[in-house]
Amino acid sequence: MRAWNRAKLLWGYLARRSRLRGLPVEYIVETTAKCNLYCPMCPRESHPQPKADMTGEVFERLVRQAGNSAEHMMLIGLGEPFMDPHIFERIEFCHRHSISTLLSTNGTFLDERLSARVLDSPLEQITLSFDGAKKETFEFYRKGAKFEKVRDNFVRFARMKHERRSRLQVVVQMVRMDGNAAEVADFMAFWSAVPGVDQVRIKADETNLMRPDAGHAAGDWRHPCHYLWRGPMYVKQNGDVYPCCQSYMLDGAPLGNLGERTVGELWNSEAIEEMRRLHTAGRGGEVDICSRCCTTIPHPVLVAGSLALHGRTVRRLLPAIERLTYLSKLPARLLKPPKRG
Repeated sequence: MRAWNRAKLLWGYLARRSRLRGLPVEYIVETTAKCNLYCPMCPRESHPQPKADMTGEVFERLVRQAGNSAEHMMLIGLGEPFMDPHIFERIEFCHRHSISTLLSTNGTFLDERLSARVLDSPLEQITLSFDGAKKETFEFYRKGAKFEKVRDNFVRFARMKHERRSRLQVVVQMVRMDGNAAEVADFMAFWSAVPGVDQVRIKADETNLMRPDAGHAAGDWRHPCHYLWRGPMYVKQNGDVYPCCQSYMLDGAPLGNLGERTVGELWNSEAIEEMRRLHTAGRGGEVDICSRCCTTIPHPVLVAGSLALHGRTVRRLLPAIERLTYLSKLPARLLKPPKRG
């Protein structure tokens, strides 16, 4: 069923269809809007969030409607997942519907007890966010967190995973920005040597809070954005659904709410179909939110590959492909980030 769903999406992408017969492969699901840190590059700085969690009704409706086609749900958003009191129940619920799960954490809550609970769960991938190799840099980007405490939490967690021989994929990630770009080599050297860490990811900054003039130039729209054909769709804590995570950050309107419309209706709503039509015509820049977006647009070869493979495999390959491309070991046209700003 999932392979057939991917095949329908692949055909829709290659044929430049605005209406799709398949549902998204991936979803970003904001199970909580609560967070204990303040970070200058986070959209929480410009989009105040309620201290609220997604209701069980909304979450279960999403999983049941998407369960036969969804391959991967990222239980993240503008909140810290471990502030959601039901996060482990949600991971289990996805697992029962054969959906793999990922979450990303700032590490402030990841003590030994919580680490053991994570390793006992069916979570398939965890991203440990650590934006700097030096104390001053890290604490500038992660206001409210202590460098030594979070580093030690992450190292202990990775070693516990290694000792248990757990299959959980552990990714340590740094978002590369002007203030930490010089620390990439030290960051990679340190975390690559920690037992239990499967991947070290250097991720481009895909928000424009610290680069307000960033966005795509007119010539960047030769290829349509993969998000509109593959996902992930972004589901906010209150059930509002957006075509992608960036559309919310850039003040786009939601496609609708899960309490009022089904996933299928939202995925083929009039608004997202119009976005697909403009993208296939090379006019993606005419969509306001797209013109101001900082997300890399992959070459169609990579998009096709991402639909030929299971979502779990794609998530594991992505950091390696990014690293090879940014290190000029793969053609730069495969991943072309915005240059303006």
